[in-house]
Amino acid sequence: MIGPRPPVPDAPLPFSVLTGFLGSGKTSFLSRVLANPSFTDTAVIINEFGAVGLDHLLLDAIDQDVVELPNGCVCCAVRQDLADTLYMLLRRLARPGERPFRRIVLETSGLAEPAPILYTLSADAFLEASLRVDTVVTAVDAVLGLATLARFPEAVAQAASADRLLLTKTDLAPASDELRAQLAALNPIATLVDARKVDPATLLFDGGVFRIPRSRMAATAVHAHGIAAWTLTLRRPMTRLAFAMALGRLAQTHGEDLLRVKGIVEFADRAGGPAAIHAVQHTMYAPRWLPDWPDADRTSRMVFIVRGIAPEVLLERFAEGDPAIGELMKEGMV
Repeated sequence: MIGPRPPVPDAPLPFSVLTGFLGSGKTSFLSRVLANPSFTDTAVIINEFGAVGLDHLLLDAIDQDVVELPNGCVCCAVRQDLADTLYMLLRRLARPGERPFRRIVLETSGLAEPAPILYTLSADAFLEASLRVDTVVTAVDAVLGLATLARFPEAVAQAASADRLLLTKTDLAPASDELRAQLAALNPIATLVDARKVDPATLLFDGGVFRIPRSRMAATAVHAHGIAAWTLTLRRPMTRLAFAMALGRLAQTHGEDLLRVKGIVEFADRAGGPAAIHAVQHTMYAPRWLPDWPDADRTSRMVFIVRGIAPEVLLERFAEGDPAIGELMKEGMV
């Protein structure tokens, strides 16, 4: 039961997701993050698969608000529990005398896909106004990552949804060139980082607007999971309505397999800078308007990470009424 709504915060609180397959090192990484004094104003939600929660007992951080989301996987059964927990945290934030926090981290179960988590936020008007999706970080085991991606579609979906791919356990063995190449082909918009070589406190937030590849990337390994990444370049600006209708039709008909869309787009009916575009499955987020292009490349372009969607379908949705509007470039398939 969600209960009464607290007031909407003056500014939306950043909300980041830490995911990764079972045993990938998420909790160890989160412990390192929370040990940083700058994260003492962070609320932490931990989701676990199983009747008895243990991971929250392993976190060596007593100053943070740690809330356990028990008995299930965020990917399906406990989305309502997630909404209830977020309401509870926001009510606590609004109460006088409570210790404030200014950001929220959710560590998922190792079996969860991030997309339904993000959908939970967008499907509730209060949560959408109160929270801002910041960064999705996926932990990938440098030792077992290749085998895990080959065997488990959940691991592939987690990697495909990431803003940052965090290579863990590199103290045991360096990440192979094959693993790095496969991750780059699977998710060309994500930044690949070694957990040992970066400050962990800088990874969970401020993930950046986008990372759009500029050149064709060769396909690496091919697996039965059918995940492919495509870059759609728009030759000329679309109106905001035409763009929203195209992306909306795609989400309506193929939303379950639309794992991630990120891009930067100029619109014909709006002066000023371009917009950063972000969508996950059925969830389309409001454009984030930029004052100017971030670099010299002023091409409107989007990366689609999809599961089993024919590339012609992507182009058809955007080319209706203007067959020459764009072109597709394959980035990779795993």
